[in-house]
Amino acid sequence: MPRRDASELAHRLGRQAEAVCRHYLSNGHREGRYWLVGDVRNTPGRSMFVRLVGSQSGKGAAGKWTDAATGEHGDLLDIIRESRGLSDFRDVAHEAITFLGLPHPGPEQTSMRSKLLAAPSEMSEKARRLFAMSQPIAGTVVEAYLHNRSIAALHGTGSLRFHPRCYYRPDEQAPTETWPAMVASVTDLDGHLTGVHRTWLDPSGRGKAPVSTPRRAMGDLLGHAVRFGLPGDVMAGGEGIETVLSLRCILPDMAMAAALSAAHLAAMLFPLTLRRLYIVRDADPAGNGARDTLIERANAAGIEPVVLSPALGDLNEDLCTLGLDAVRAAVRVQLAPQDIARFMAVAG
Repeated sequence: MPRRDASELAHRLGRQAEAVCRHYLSNGHREGRYWLVGDVRNTPGRSMFVRLVGSQSGKGAAGKWTDAATGEHGDLLDIIRESRGLSDFRDVAHEAITFLGLPHPGPEQTSMRSKLLAAPSEMSEKARRLFAMSQPIAGTVVEAYLHNRSIAALHGTGSLRFHPRCYYRPDEQAPTETWPAMVASVTDLDGHLTGVHRTWLDPSGRGKAPVSTPRRAMGDLLGHAVRFGLPGDVMAGGEGIETVLSLRCILPDMAMAAALSAAHLAAMLFPLTLRRLYIVRDADPAGNGARDTLIERANAAGIEPVVLSPALGDLNEDLCTLGLDAVRAAVRVQLAPQDIARFMAVAG
């Protein structure tokens, strides 16, 4: 098949990107403008993200995907090839043409694209309302939960709030439950709220609520983050809120951002003022992939990447298991020398 025809086939698939993902990446799910799944071979997980809405061509086109764990990327034809185990492109093209001949979308989904375009703004508006309804965390279950995670430094945490009865539904058929929740604002580089992240908690504050998925996000997340402090020339970025707050116990004056997943960490946008980025990695394959992608992107942008690695699974596990002094000593030897006096809290 000529390259022009292959490109046209990819464009046609891109116009039905969500339908393609539901068919070939059935172990994933939609989140905002993206389809999240483990990898291009349809493994369950969240490290690969497929753009559902975008331009007709180029890096931002609908159907373009990136796997933060491996650095792989491609288009919907690659997804068809890998998910079906096809090696000959003629077979890939035949599969794609067959798919495009199926009745997608159904009668109740004739305006799929318009729904996709509207969904992120609608979800962002719901996120804004939820955050506005929540309250500061001082003296709440959220504060107790963080203290039980050995996080005592809670200065500058205005991006976190508490909701005493946050709605939770295990699935669309199940009845709605209510649990206390930590509600975190997800913002862009200009501070505009684009989404929220909810962590449902046990009322005792000793841990998360006993539900199947105690962490969920809604709104427009990719490239954005839960932010602590105003970034200048140096900042740190990590996956989880608890991981980033653990580092803030050691570096209380450094701006930090929690991207909420390895895939989103790999795609985190850089402030224009940034000159050095501390990458707070989780010690797992997805964390390694996000680290490698961020190093490549930072170098390309003229930003110095510095990796902060945990001794165990992540920095919060280090803090809970090894203690503050051990984490302080481990972080100190990984910092750029000029940042030790500038950012590190005095032991005591």
